[in-house]
Amino acid sequence: MIVSLRGTLEARGNDWVIVFVGGVGIQVSVPASTLAALGSVGSEVRLHTHLQVRDEDLLLYGFATPEEREAFLALLTVNGVGARIALQVLSTLSPGRLAAAVEANDLATLSLPSGLGRKKAARVAAELKGKLQRLAAPEPVVVAPLDPEVVQALQSLGYSFGEAKRALASLEDEERALPLEERLRRVLQSLAER
Repeated sequence: MIVSLRGTLEARGNDWVIVFVGGVGIQVSVPASTLAALGSVGSEVRLHTHLQVRDEDLLLYGFATPEEREAFLALLTVNGVGARIALQVLSTLSPGRLAAAVEANDLATLSLPSGLGRKKAARVAAELKGKLQRLAAPEPVVVAPLDPEVVQALQSLGYSFGEAKRALASLEDEERALPLEERLRRVLQSLAER
């Protein structure tokens, strides 16, 4: 079992990286949160990994923290949630936020990731209740409150959770009271200026 990987970041895509380790380039699927936490191409990286053997394929998944890996493995135990959906969940929700939503049975938050509708969100809440409590430790205060509608709209346009979160930070307090379309327009304008 490969549980961690350390090497040079050789390439990156929307949901994968290639890490060069001992003369071998290893492709690793990662959530957007991990992708945002990694440095630029050429930097030294360390990933906490999970190797999945499926049919004749070896699939390696990587995470910036052990908590992300733990949440990923817990999600895989839920009936109907595969690796692709689990990565999407962790691209949208931090392990702490996921754990808090599961414990509170917060289906609105659990339904935010694409691919996880209300029915699957209810299954995640039911099957993981009490199993993620260790991850529900208080997280650092987020400067800009999240706007789930804008985050979901940006993700449907192809932006990552991290990009959406950073763009939301550009909104002033009075702008947060504007209608959804106007908030989205201003956030997209902010993203275009970067």
